[in-house]
This record gives sequence, structure tokens and C-alpha cells, in this order.
Amino acid sequence: MGNIVQCCHTLSKYFRRKDAPARGEAERSPLLSSEESECESPRMPDDSEDDLSTVSPGGKNPALEPEHFLFPDIILSSNPGGDLTLVEPMVCLLVSEEEEGERVDEPRDEGQEWTNRWRNKGFSEVQTQTEVERRIGMGVQTQTESQAKVQPQTVDREVDTLRSPGTLKEVVVEEHGILKQVEVLLEEQDKRTHCGAWADVENQLAFRDIAKEAEQKQLSSIISTKVMESLDPTECHLDLTPQSCLGNEQSGQPTAVTDRSVNQKVCEVVPAKRNTKPPGDPEDQSDVTAVPLQCHDAVKRGEEDEEEETKQTLYLVDRLFQAAPDVQVALCQTEESFEDDRIPCEGDETKLSISDVVALQEADFTLRIQPPGKESFELQVSGQMLVAELHQVLMDHEISCHCTCFSLQLGGVALDGLAELRSVPGMQDAALIKVVEDSYTVRDARLHLRHVRDLLRSLNPADAYNGVNCSSLSYLTFYTRGDNDCDNIGNRQASEKESAGLSPPEYILPGCKDRPLTPLQPLRDDWKPLQCLRVLTMSSWNPPPGNRKMHGDLMYLNVLTMEDKELNITSSTRGFYLNQSTTFNFNPKPALPKILCHSLVELLSQVSPSFRKTFSALQKKRVQQHPYERIAAPFQVFTWIARHGDHTLDCVRAEETHTSRMGQDEHTAGQSRDWNEELQGCRELARNSLQERLHREKSIFRTNRDFVAAATQGAVAVIDGNVMPLNPGEAPHMQMFIWNNLFFSLGFDISEHYSPLGGNTAAHAAAICDLRGAQAYASVDVEGLYTLGTAVVDYRGVRVIAQTIVPGILEKNQEQSVVYGSNDYGKNVFTHRRFLELLDKTSKPLRIQSHQVLDHNNIPVELCSGIETKGILGNDGRPYILDLLRTFPPDPNFQFPEPEERREVPKECQISGYPRQHRHSLASLRPELIEAFVQHRYKDYVKMVSIQTEEGAMEQSEDLFKFQRRNLIMKACKAVGSVSDSCFDIRFNPDVCSPGVRFPSECVEDVQRQRRLLWDIAAFLLSNQIPAVLSDCLNYSAVPMDGGTLTSALHKRGVNVRYLGTILRELDKVEDIGRLDHIQRISISEVIIRSAKHIFRTYLQNVEPAAFSAAVSHFLNCLLSSSSCATDSSSDELLSRRRSRRRRSNGSRVASLTDSVWARLTPSELWGRIRTEAGDYYHYTIDSESIDEVIQKHSLQRISLLREIAIKTGIQVQLREYVFDSRHRPVFAKEDVVNMFPVVKHLKATATDATRLVQQAQVAVQQGLLKDGHGLISQALTLFSSVCGVLHEDVCMCFRLLGRICYIRGEYADALSHQEKAVMSSERTQGIDHPQTVQDYTYLALYCFAGGRPSTSLQLLYRARYLTLLVTGEDHPQVALLDSMLGLVLHGLLEHELSLKFLQNALMTTAKYHGVTSLKHAQSHHLLATVYESKGEFRLALQHEEEAFSIYKSQVGVNHDSAKESSKYLKSLTHQSVVLQKAFNHINSNTPACISPPKIPTILQQLNQACGILVITLSAKERSDLRSEVEGMEKVQWESWIKI
Repeated sequence: MGNIVQCCHTLSKYFRRKDAPARGEAERSPLLSSEESECESPRMPDDSEDDLSTVSPGGKNPALEPEHFLFPDIILSSNPGGDLTLVEPMVCLLVSEEEEGERVDEPRDEGQEWTNRWRNKGFSEVQTQTEVERRIGMGVQTQTESQAKVQPQTVDREVDTLRSPGTLKEVVVEEHGILKQVEVLLEEQDKRTHCGAWADVENQLAFRDIAKEAEQKQLSSIISTKVMESLDPTECHLDLTPQSCLGNEQSGQPTAVTDRSVNQKVCEVVPAKRNTKPPGDPEDQSDVTAVPLQCHDAVKRGEEDEEEETKQTLYLVDRLFQAAPDVQVALCQTEESFEDDRIPCEGDETKLSISDVVALQEADFTLRIQPPGKESFELQVSGQMLVAELHQVLMDHEISCHCTCFSLQLGGVALDGLAELRSVPGMQDAALIKVVEDSYTVRDARLHLRHVRDLLRSLNPADAYNGVNCSSLSYLTFYTRGDNDCDNIGNRQASEKESAGLSPPEYILPGCKDRPLTPLQPLRDDWKPLQCLRVLTMSSWNPPPGNRKMHGDLMYLNVLTMEDKELNITSSTRGFYLNQSTTFNFNPKPALPKILCHSLVELLSQVSPSFRKTFSALQKKRVQQHPYERIAAPFQVFTWIARHGDHTLDCVRAEETHTSRMGQDEHTAGQSRDWNEELQGCRELARNSLQERLHREKSIFRTNRDFVAAATQGAVAVIDGNVMPLNPGEAPHMQMFIWNNLFFSLGFDISEHYSPLGGNTAAHAAAICDLRGAQAYASVDVEGLYTLGTAVVDYRGVRVIAQTIVPGILEKNQEQSVVYGSNDYGKNVFTHRRFLELLDKTSKPLRIQSHQVLDHNNIPVELCSGIETKGILGNDGRPYILDLLRTFPPDPNFQFPEPEERREVPKECQISGYPRQHRHSLASLRPELIEAFVQHRYKDYVKMVSIQTEEGAMEQSEDLFKFQRRNLIMKACKAVGSVSDSCFDIRFNPDVCSPGVRFPSECVEDVQRQRRLLWDIAAFLLSNQIPAVLSDCLNYSAVPMDGGTLTSALHKRGVNVRYLGTILRELDKVEDIGRLDHIQRISISEVIIRSAKHIFRTYLQNVEPAAFSAAVSHFLNCLLSSSSCATDSSSDELLSRRRSRRRRSNGSRVASLTDSVWARLTPSELWGRIRTEAGDYYHYTIDSESIDEVIQKHSLQRISLLREIAIKTGIQVQLREYVFDSRHRPVFAKEDVVNMFPVVKHLKATATDATRLVQQAQVAVQQGLLKDGHGLISQALTLFSSVCGVLHEDVCMCFRLLGRICYIRGEYADALSHQEKAVMSSERTQGIDHPQTVQDYTYLALYCFAGGRPSTSLQLLYRARYLTLLVTGEDHPQVALLDSMLGLVLHGLLEHELSLKFLQNALMTTAKYHGVTSLKHAQSHHLLATVYESKGEFRLALQHEEEAFSIYKSQVGVNHDSAKESSKYLKSLTHQSVVLQKAFNHINSNTPACISPPKIPTILQQLNQACGILVITLSAKERSDLRSEVEGMEKVQWESWIKI
């Protein structure tokens, strides 16, 4: 990466040249502190027996029908890696009917009591990140208070799927055009066994999404007559392509793994013991190996009397719980041997016990803190908290926030800062910890001054705008505060409705084309500046002279109070006091009255009444903020748009700039951290127990976090010219730097090292390829193998690679450094036994084939990696690998094939126009594609072996059968491309396309086989994965909103972004292209913006530093403006009119900006270069002649294009309204370009144990074990918080899942609390306008409405719709969901006119993206009919309901439940219209028309349907019929496995 070895070799040559030169309350927000709502408790009506669903012959299952979901497909998956993909919600959980009233449709009384308990309560404590982490860690390990109260009532009704022999049933379900296989878990009710508290749990039905393509033919014949009738015929598109995820279902393997691999702890894949008994055999009841999935928490249950016709409720839960964490886990080695009885999965070697996680809380206790001179207070802490972390907590606590220099003592003994609290002798519950003030040092005084500065600026968003101190924006409380929806909605008066602010702004209404930017960052009242001091700065008398140092003086400060009183303050070892110095007279003696305070805040409070009053008010506002708004994020999030703010005096900022520490540890000023030793030392920590793994992963995460921050600051300093290069005599693009013990190189070709691969373009791409390789090896985490800390920073058009330094590498020359690999593309190749042993451990999970190459002496050399991978033994004795750009196999579609190799190109590639010439030859395949291809080949392997084994098993003897079976396995291995002839094992040779690599003659056949395998996976990408991406989009299992989410959707299928041109050509071939308009629009935008980014990178490299603002604004004008006006020379602030008039006589000493090369760029020239770049790089032809034509043709938004280009290039523009349509004036001025931020890519570390827990929780939830799933996710949340902190994408995902489970269980207070934290975390870690944030706002709105807060729900939906309009525009399926929800909420608030506007727009959007004959379109008609009914306009209501009935009748028949309900509703409307007409005919009578207001339970039920949560019921007879069918299917499957 940047080829650090080549850099060092170049440096050595250069140097050899002769010419060289409070607890509890803080977790609740004002959202949960409102008055108890008086709205009617929502309860869903009980369905009659006729309405029960069934999958028996001739019946239809409404749970499996798309019409029950208005827009259920627009739901986000939750992947801890941060990648965002929108997926379908289709998992069904069966719960008992008794629980129906307590779940989605009815809030519990305890939940309302919990809400009242937090009424009008702010935050009484100031918390740092450490305190919040501790509280989250403790709070999620046990039940919440509301849960504990209802547990005795609901423990026997928990949603739980218990396993018994013969209970695994599989059904095929096709939803939204996707043929899916589901696993049905039914429990026999005739037996009762000893199972403790779980004995009375009701039966459950859990549908799970399983990709078993090999069994579709077997199952479809059974289910087709039952399920397919329930589907919308217009939406039936079969998707038989396998999933691209790591743990997909493998054909023939009865595993229970869904979309991702699941830890072996939860599910054991057991094909069978050689047992000939069918699963229903009584003698086999105890043999649980007959059940393909064994859940450790599941126990047997006795059967109940089947004569009792009990009903059960089926919940459809979105696939939040099906998308496993996006963590690179090696594929379960199910392909090792087809003969193994038990197939081990990764994770067997490290068992995770839930009791270990629970034990983390057992050491928690409450301490009593005694600050000096104040009353003591209680503080709840975690036993694993360090004393130093407790120190940070107290520095941010409301009572002790002004103290920084103190020690903690227990029983008169000072505590060690690095010790855990639980290890301190005498530490117990209610222990008294005394805060003892310590003497200051210069370092302590500077830290104290910085802390005071942070307190004074705690409400100022300037740090978030400027992207410093890990601050970022959050606006959730702006929309949730002041929520007082306690009035009865049905009795609300008109005046009250007007004051409630229910009407949205004009720009949110459907059809509005305005996209204002100012609402993106609304002005918050709590952000209004509270100025405590006019000036706080360092005195010019610093540093103290020697005689004053002898008196303890450390430094001097100047303060100007709000009373305009100048103060000169001395910071001494004992504290702070006023001195007698003035501006021009130095007198360090104490001033009268002599006041000595240990804290600067205390001193200022005594001498300035205004400071005391204002600081107290500031503290009150600060503690009222949610903790998630105050704590720092682990990584800096930059906003692409910011308000213009005044630049204020800041002594701390000025001092940090003058001292130029720039990224070095502030606590050790003047010292540099040894980053390599820290990172490698963390990796060497013990990992045996859970505590050791947590400590190790926490250390790795925090060290990497600090490394990324230092690397980012160093890269910016390098580009700004503030770091001296190691080789100043070289050309600028060849210079290298060392700063803060980090090595920096630029993304250019040094000494033509990358010329065989593509020159500078290859050098630029090599950095990202190397980073991906480092991430892959870090994920495998082999003990004893070390990689470098790596970060890639793009800043101002230059790519900077920051790496840790291998000890001793700068002292060696090239020959001495590399002991493994090659530094000259195969001319000299080295190998080393130690590296071979270590890399051999990584070759299997990374699918790398060990191979031999020839060195310069034609001697075979064995390698277990790409030839460019270099192994270096550092002076510390550690083996390091670097330059990992060939970790993944090359993409032959974008290589430079030899003429004789073109004959190997598959037809699939030739039809699509591949192979194509690419800018560089470093194009590689993604790991997701590799795993999908391996899964695909494994299915073929199983088919070949199983079919041929069945054919030969009838007539052969046992010995002959075993012999022929081995031959069959050998043939199957050869057919699928396995590197072994005895088991399935696919690997790739990364060097088959590398230039200059030579192979031994005896390996020619293997190399050809590897090259064919490479072409097979390239053809697989074109024939399977790209159609799978389009299928995902067509079926709305993936609904991208911007370029980032589109990229995530492609990557999850293993498709690189360079295939965008192919995707656009495939889109043109889709018959129903209208349903994919949003995909086409986003794809074209992505091609244009990425092409413009490539041009912008080279464009900025020729810009002088003084012209950055003008150059960037000029580029944006050429790209987005409709004006053709050139940049005015007056934009140069150094050119005045007076000087211009005298230019002839005096000459030009300051060059005009318009004379630069960048200023001569025109819109037509830029557009021509974009078209050329799109054709060369993405192989897509843009037919339009200008950007205006493209925007008009594809309905693009200029504001969305501005957002995309700003995010991708690091541009920050000013927050104002931009007029893009002006033909006479450029859109952007130089003042509009506020800043440029670095775009940083780095390694991502996470908690592996927590990831496994989330995977287990997903399996539990899919089986209906809601309580178990809740507990597992809570434990995962504890571990994630402990490792990564509370502001992290993984923690956000856990909150999102917990909120959904709590909502399903009817625990609305807890659901609100969890989802609120998820929203704040999304805003802080991903951005206020990220699509994930939009989704989190949407579901928080749903939970608010269910909790009796419709006004807050409405404001949240308005915010979500505004963000969606800004990101992607109104023509998008996401808008249909939001409009439907807005219409329903407004209908519940009796705002019928507004409701009609949104519902009518939802109707049009649904017609476009789902078709006018779709069942979702019928549902939209029904919603409109209900609103018209409430208005009394029965004619329009009848028209819409008739349309809905017509669609139901044509699609599912008149006997379908939906058609019956529609017909019943039509009769009701007709009757009401007759009654109304009679009232009009008898106008003199006093009989009013009976128009009932909408019922909140009905509104909530429709909202749940819109969001993918549905309630259906099954009778005992229907369950028995289903059980009989799936038992037969299981018996057939079992017998087939017995034969194998």
C-alpha cells in the first residue's frame, strides 16, 4: 500500500546520493417525559373463525399475501458493519391468542406507568462516554422495570418455539415475487414434559427464510396450490439465485442458517446419525439428531388437548432479525468432507457462555462520592470500570465537572488509575470514595484550561460544523421535546388543532418542487450561545520567569468578564488566583482580596457575578441534553453543509495551533506514541476467556481509533505543507513523510513501480486494495501474524496512505527487508518457512491456494499469498506482512488477457462485452462474491454426489458402493473445481493474472484449471449476481436511496461498482422498467458523480492553495449550474479596483485567479470529460449533450447531486438556499465553499463475541423466541458498548432490534427508549441525512403513535419525508410508505384534508412501483375510502372501495378474506350514504348524520400493516393440517439423507 518497501528503497538511494539534502435519569429523554396519553388503548378486533388463515388444500394464508403489507419492503436491515440495505420483512412469529391484546395492538398499563414516572424529568447528571457505556452495559443485562412488572403475568405466554422430534417442517413461501422456503416449527400439544417455567408456553409457528434451491422442486408441488393462490399475480417473479452472504443454505444440507452463517453454539448442523428410523418413530423420540436444528435454549413440551380450538396470533416481523452482522466470518467448513457425520462450523473452538456475559453485571455496585467542600452523592458504576474511567466520569458530572486535578481515595489509600474497581481491596457497595485535590503541573493546568473551555462551549455546535473533537450533529430532541399529546384526540377543538402545529411546511407537501436546505439544520433554542466570558486567553507574560517558577507559577491567563472587568490570573501548583499584572506591567503578586481556588471556575464565580449566573444556566441546559448528544463519537463525522458562524476567540485552539502538536497525545505533550508497538501489543493480549477477549478487543478498538485520528491529522498536515518530507529533493508526488511515528506516502507511482499495472491509476487503487487485504487478515486474526495499522485519506485531490512503521525497516535496504514475496513482480522471489506456516492458516478462510512460482534462477518457490505480498521480520522479532493488494483473486473481466487466453472467455462474459480494457490491472473480486460462488458450487457438488449415490446404492454391495462413492466424490470435486480430490475445497490462485509471474512446467495444468475457475466466477457474477441485484430491487428487498446505499446493495451481492454500466444496460432489458425508475435514476447519478470525482481529483492537483475556494466553486458551477457565466476576476480578494486601474503602470504582482488553468474549465468541457470517463471506466454511454438534458430526461435533483459530490470529495458548502435555474448568475460563489474535509477509510474492529450473540438472537427471533432474542441482543449490546462505546453502528443496530422486539411485545415505553437511542446514534455516527437515519425516524414515529403521542409521531414523519425528498426526491418507493403513514396519522388527528393529500400521492406512487392491479394498490384505495368516509363524502369513498374490491376480486377471488372484508365495508358505506341522504331529505328534522370518527386502534392496525407487522390467527385444526403436511415432507427429506 503505497509500497512501503519501495518507498524505503527509494529513500535509501536518495540518501546515498552525493547531492542529497447521575445515574438512571440520564438515559431518558424528554420524549419519554410527557404526560400520560388519554387516547384509547389500541386493540385489534378479534377475527371470527371464518377469517382464520390456513394453508390447507383450497385455503389461502393471508399472512403470506403482499396485500397485507402496504409497503413492508422498505425496511432496513441492521448490519454492524454500517452497510445499509433495505430488505423485505417476512418472518412470521406465532404467539398465543391470550397475548394478542398485550402486544402490537395494545399498550400495557405498566408501560404507561413507566412513562409517567419520567414525566417532566430532565437529566440530573452530566455523563461522559464512559459513564454512558457503563449504564448501557448494566441496563441491558437485566429486564427493565416495566418488563419486570409484567413478567409474572406473561412468563407463561412468552413467544417461544420449543423443539421436539419431528417438529421441523418446511414450506415454500413466495412473497413480492420471490420464491422462498420457510421452516415451520410446530409443537405437539399432547405431551407434557418437565420443562420448568416453559411448560405452559403456547405453541408457536415460525417461518424462516431459507435459500434451499435444491429442494424447491420437492416442496413446490406440495405448496403451490396453497400459497401461490395468495400471491399477487402481477408480482410473481421467481428468484432462484443463491444468496451472496457467507452462510447461505447449502443444497442438501438440512441446516437452519438463513442469510448469514450462525454460530455453532446455537445451531448444530447434523445431517444424521446413520439411523434408519423416521423422525416420527416413537422409539426415536429422544434422538434429537433427527431434527436438523438444535437450539440449546429449546426444551420439549407436552401436548395439550387438540380438541380445544385455541387460536394463535401470527406476527410478521421485518427481516431486521434475518440480516446477520456484516462481519467477515469464514464460511462454515461444511465442504471439508461429504462423509462427515457432524459438520463443524467456525466458532467451535471458542465457546461463548451467556453466564459469562451475565457475570459482567454481578460486580456492579453503587459508590458514594465525596467531593471536596460539597455533599456526597451516589454513583452507580460497573465493576470492570477502570479508576481512570471513573475519574473521567466525575470530570463530567454536574457536581464535580469543574474539577480535573484530583485523586480518588478509599479508606485513605489512593487508587491506581489503571486498576479495575472490582479488584480494589475494600471496594464494595456503598463504599465512600473521597475526591482529594492534587497539586497542578503545567500539563495539568493546560488540561484544566481545555476542560473549562469545553464546558463553556458545550452548547455550541461549532465543533460539529468544523469537524473537530469527534463532535457531530443531532436534531432528534428538536422534534420530540414539548410533547404533550395528553388531550383526547376525538374531543380536540379546532383552536387546539391549530395551536398544535399539525400542518406541515409547504416544502413537505406532495407535489412541491422546492428543496430548501435550511430546514436540514434547524436552529435549536438550546444551542443559543450563553456567553459567560468575553475573553479567556493566554497572557503575553508567559512563560513564567525562573524566579516565579520557584514560587509555583505555571502560566498566566487574561480574562475579560461580561462586566468588562480585566482579570490577570496566575495558575500555580496550588490553584488559581488573581495577580496584579496589567497589559504593560508585570506584577505577579496576588491581588486583593487574596482568593485562591483550586478550580478556575470557582475563582471566576467568586469574582464575576455574571459568570456565576450564566455558567449555572449553561450547566442546567447541558445536563438536560441527552447523553448521546454530548459524548464524543469514536470517529469524526463530517457534515457536507454547515451554517456560517462567527469566528470567536479561543485560547485553547490558538495554543494548540502555536505549539503544533497536531495530533500527538495531548496528555503527553511533546511525546510521540509508538503506534506500531501499541497496535501489535494489543493484538498479543490473551484471548482465552470472555473478559480477556473483551479487554483485548477494547484495546484494539481504542488504539485503532486514536491511530485513525492521528493519521487523519497527519495526512492533512502533509497536504497543507506542514510536514517536512524525508526526500525534499524529489518531485512532490514522490515525497514521503514521517510524522508522529507514522509513515505517510502519496498515492502516486513511485519510481514507476506500478507501471506494469497501470501507473498512477494503479497506485491510487492499490491503496484501497491493500486496505481491504489488511481488513481480511485482521478478520481472520491468526495469532503470530502481524499487519500494519493502515488508513487511507483523500484530501484536496491527493490520496495519502498512513501506516505504522515496521521496527527497523528504515535501517535496512531492499534486499535485507523482504524475506517473503517479491518486490519486483517475480524477478526475485523469496520464501520463508515461518511465513508459510502462518499464511497457511489464513489460506483456507481467505480461499487462497498455495502455489509455486519460479524465481530468477528458475527455482520453484512456494507461496501462500499473492506474489506482491511481502513478509518482513522486524527488529522486534515479529513477522509482518504488507502490500496486501492481491489478497482477493483478480477480476478477469477487467484484466489485460493475452490473445491465447481469449479462447477461455465464457459465453456469458463475451455476450456482455467482456473482457474489457481497464485503467489498471488491480481490479479484484469481492469476498461476498467468492462466498456466493463457493456456495453455488457446493450445491452442485452435493447434487452430483447425492443423485449418483442414490442411483448406485440399489444394486451394489457395500464395499463396492464405498469404492464407487469415493470415485464419485473425486469426479464431483474435479467438476466443481475443488483443489482437493477427496473433499470440497475451492480456492483461488491470486497470481494467475499477475504480470511477470512464471509457474513451473509441472504446474501448467493446475494454472489452467485455476484460470478457468477464475473465468467461471466472472461469468457467475454476470449471469447470477447482477440479475440477483436487479431481482432484489424489483422485489423491493433492496431499496437504495442514494449512491451509498446502492453501493451497499451491490456489495452484498459481491458486485463491484465498476459494473454500474452493465447494470444500467441490464436495466434497459427489464420488462417492467417503470418499477425500477429509482434504481436507474440513482445508478445514472452515481456514474456521473463518480466520473466527476475522478476528474475533480486531478483538477484540484493543479490549484494553488490561495485559490481553493474559487476553484471548487468554479467546478461546482460547471457541474451543476445552468449558467454559462465565467468566474469573475473580482472573486480574487487580493485584486481591488484601484489596483486594477493602475495595472498598466505598476504591473501585476499578484496573478489573477482567472489566469489559472482551472479557471479556464467550461461546463461543456467538463461534461465532455464526464462522458468520456463514464465510457472508459464504467463502460456506459451517456447520450445527453449536457447535464441539464440528463437532469430533465431522468428527473434528477441538482440538490441531490450536490450532496453526493460533496460527500464523496469532502466539500463543505454553506447552508443557504441555492438557485440552480438561474441562467445569468452562477449558483456558487467562493464564500459558499466553507471547507474541505478529508475522506477517511480505515480498518474496522468490533466485538466478535457480541457478533455471535446477535447471530444467535436472530435465530431465536426467527423461531419465535422473542424473550430469548431480547436477552441475547441485550447481552450483545453490553459487549458492543464495552468494546466500541455507545456511539457505534453495532450498538445502534442492537438498539434498533431491541426496540422492534419491545414493540412487538407491547412494551412501548422501552421500544421508544431503545429506538430513540438508535436515532441519535445514527445521526451522530452516520449523519443527520443518512438513509439509515431516515428509516430510524420512521419507526420511532410508529412507536410514538402506538405510545399515544400522535403529534410527536407526525413531526418525526415530517422530518423523515423532508430528508427523503432531499436525498432522493419524491419519486421513490420510500415516499409511498411515508405518505401512507402520514395520511394515517393525520386521519387519526382528524386532519382529513391533509391526510387526503398524502394518501392520494401514496396511491399514485403505489400504482407506479407496484402496478394498478396489485394488492398494495387496493390497500391504498381502501385507506382513501376510510378518510372519505370520515369526511362524509360517501360517493368518493364508494368509488375507492369499489376499486379495491375490484382488484381483490380479480386477483384473489370473491371468496378471499380480503375480498370479503372489502365487500362488507362496501355495504357499510352504502348504508351510511343512505342514512346521510335521508338526513338531507328530512332537513327540518333534528336527526344528525351519523359519521363516526376514526378509531385509534384501527389506525394503529393499519400503520402496523404498512410497516410490515401483521396479526393473523390459526385454529388448532389448521395447525394440525399443516403439521401433517410438513411431517410428510420431513419424512421424505429424512429418507433421502439416510440413503446418502
